[in-house]
Amino acid sequence: MTASNTPTAPALGPDELDELDNLLDELRTREEDVPQWEFCDGFLTALVCTRRPVPAAEWLPMLLGDGFVIEADELPLIAPFKDLAQQQRFLQLWALRSTEVAAQLDAQAESLDADDAFQPEVIDMRGAIASLGEEERAEMDGEEIPSFGQVWALGFMFAVENWPDDWVAPRDKEAAEWLDAALESIVALTEDDTGKPEICMYAEDGPPSTSQNRLEIFGEAIWAAYDLRQLWRSLGPRVETIVKGAQPGRNDPCPCGSGKKYKKCCGA
Repeated sequence: MTASNTPTAPALGPDELDELDNLLDELRTREEDVPQWEFCDGFLTALVCTRRPVPAAEWLPMLLGDGFVIEADELPLIAPFKDLAQQQRFLQLWALRSTEVAAQLDAQAESLDADDAFQPEVIDMRGAIASLGEEERAEMDGEEIPSFGQVWALGFMFAVENWPDDWVAPRDKEAAEWLDAALESIVALTEDDTGKPEICMYAEDGPPSTSQNRLEIFGEAIWAAYDLRQLWRSLGPRVETIVKGAQPGRNDPCPCGSGKKYKKCCGA
């Protein structure tokens, strides 16, 4: 991939990210199924990579509501937001992150270590828990702890699976293979990390929690997001197929009622 001089949008700062986490925590007091921000960020990234812009009236109910598309001129209050002001603030922060992700993916970084490279909002939960004190770790015994990047990838695929028409493979064989390979890289990240822990992504000096192979899979998933964004932008909006009814034969009476043969009338 080639580098670009396109400037990226300012990243969300720590204060905004904390605000998002706190907002989702508050929503979770009314609806326990509200996902973590990592899942939301994967979902958001998939929407950025989707072939067409998906309006909030479609994605917000799918992510936080009942899943039904809202048919209204203005977006009404969606449960579990406490009021329209809270919902609007969430959408504002969402828009900032969405603009940031789109700019990063369009910049086509040469390396994932580059300052303008796209980086998913992920946390090494296994590393975080392993870094806790013995008593705090004991409280987590028996709980299933997600692997590094797993929740983000699940959020990404949740969007793909809920808008299947927008992710249908293109007719071009090379483009279809490109799509399949990219999605396979994302799906690989949804799997559990069963490799030997060698690295801690939570803290430089933390106990090992993530395998080297997992980091490679994570990197491939990031490049896959670049590929998906580029693929759909190059193909453009999906063209709807127009299905016509049965057409009269050339020697049949014209359906317009003129009494002439179709070939001598409307079929001329």
